[in-house]
Amino acid sequence: MPANDDPDAAAMLRVKRGDVAAFTGLVDKYKQPIINLAWRTLGDPTEAEDLAQNVFVQAYKSAQRYEATAKFSTWLFTIARNLCLNEIRRRSRHPAESLDQTHEDSESPVHQVETKDLASSPPDQLLRGELEAKVEAAIQELPENQRTALLLCREEELSYEEIAKVLGCSLSATKSLIHRGRETLKQKLKPYLRTGDWSEEE
Repeated sequence: MPANDDPDAAAMLRVKRGDVAAFTGLVDKYKQPIINLAWRTLGDPTEAEDLAQNVFVQAYKSAQRYEATAKFSTWLFTIARNLCLNEIRRRSRHPAESLDQTHEDSESPVHQVETKDLASSPPDQLLRGELEAKVEAAIQELPENQRTALLLCREEELSYEEIAKVLGCSLSATKSLIHRGRETLKQKLKPYLRTGDWSEEE
């Protein structure tokens, strides 16, 4: 979708002119996707919510400099990824701060919504939870750029071109990252999956 046909970009241009309600609408639309990306990048739901808040603070502060040269979602996810990378670098400089953080009870907000009202039998729920845990663990083990590319492709349904802009790399490199990420996941999850959910799509 061209940037000039993007309703979210048009909304951000209204924010630039002082329309606070337009920004509230963008926050409502993108808060959960940003939290999901941050959670799967950082592995901590509390930090993911804090980071998502910072993403929107930074977006609002940048409103006067905003130009609709790309889709709004591409611009916003670029901010989110940069803040995630900053947090990862901070952790690497201060590893002791992460030693006390355990994620055994950390559960994706998406999974909480999906599983709490399931009508399936308890054994089905148990198997579903085990599979989700395996998938999340496999995703967490991917290199950051592969993980981000794959999540943006599968979860947020961004095009390869849009993902390339978020990652700051070429289109061919983006396709390669997604292909390698899918292949790695398929190998790791082969014993658990019979479906083709993570298989490569043409």
